[in-house]
Amino acid sequence: MKFAKRMDSLKASEIREILKLIENPEIISFAGGLPAPELFPVEEMKEAARAVLEEDGQKALQYSSTEGYLPLREKIAGRMEEVGVKTTADNILITSGSQQGLDLSGKVFINEGDVVVCESPSYLGAINALKSYSPKFVEIDTDDDGMDMEALAKVLKETEHVKMIYVIPDFQNPSGRTWSVERRKQLIELANEFDLPIVEDNPYGELRFEGERPPSIKSFDTQGRVIYLGTFSKIFCPGLRVGWTLGDGEILQKYIFVKQGADLHTNTLTQREINKFMEVHSIDEHIEKIKNVYRKRRDVMMEGIREHFPKAVKYTYPQGGLFTWCELPEEMDAKEVFKKSIKENVAFVPGGSFYPNGGKENTFRLNYSMMSEEKIREGIKRLGKVLKQEIETR
Repeated sequence: MKFAKRMDSLKASEIREILKLIENPEIISFAGGLPAPELFPVEEMKEAARAVLEEDGQKALQYSSTEGYLPLREKIAGRMEEVGVKTTADNILITSGSQQGLDLSGKVFINEGDVVVCESPSYLGAINALKSYSPKFVEIDTDDDGMDMEALAKVLKETEHVKMIYVIPDFQNPSGRTWSVERRKQLIELANEFDLPIVEDNPYGELRFEGERPPSIKSFDTQGRVIYLGTFSKIFCPGLRVGWTLGDGEILQKYIFVKQGADLHTNTLTQREINKFMEVHSIDEHIEKIKNVYRKRRDVMMEGIREHFPKAVKYTYPQGGLFTWCELPEEMDAKEVFKKSIKENVAFVPGGSFYPNGGKENTFRLNYSMMSEEKIREGIKRLGKVLKQEIETR
């Protein structure tokens, strides 16, 4: 069988393979990036689904516009003001999760051999989505304030065929870091200078546990070059597969065209169900409930890391989102640690896959949203035991 050349660069997501491996309920998993299912508003969504079908069932089950359900787009536009973006429904395209927005970004901007600039490390799902368009990735080192702007400027000056800058500025996956406002402004200045689009991926920004939410990169955009990707997956229900792409003018039209060719439109029924929930209930109250649970779980994980991990292990302190990021001494391999931690019935994601060009096998990601506080305490204790054994026997 002869497949398209793009298939040569694609392989199964390491996270998906790990999740298959740890289906055993006895395993304490810090591997996935899954929201806590006990927080899903099941009863409220039963009511919303019934109301949608009773009030306008024929339209809810019919084809609809590619752009998406207008009342929902209007509500999203209103919520974007919270991050400093004044916009209208005309600038919003409803997508099948923000993951589709990543795929559409590849279709709109990338030819084979073009360069995508991204953070190092970066979101594995974005790397895999963009890889099918055969780009080259240039990684920019990051610190606690975000991407290194001097390094970025150097790359943009010296690199040909750069077509896109991809970033996750709020509670980044996998590092949990959040960009400073100054770095956000500097990114816009560089993008303006080199006439480049920025894809701002922001699935976690509303899950802030402490401090004020910073303005989005899009809020500093004066030339219409930032494409903002949002989603209901982490703040509501991922199974509904509803996200959005916010863009200006010609750029958004290109996204609409390629979405038409991909799937015509996002699920009409689920768009209307989310809209109905937001009409009847406060999604902000729902998000606060999620934040309260995740904050406690974050705190328990941080406390456990401080108590049980060896001092040689570095880690980030996330102010929100779902993840913390750990670095082992350089000569260690997190995949080897993973094999031994599985024997102790605890799992995480080795970090090498988050680097599109490979390397940094001494890193790993921990998720705290999915497990109970009790399981987090026990899991971090077990993992700490493994890490101590590995570091002491080096």
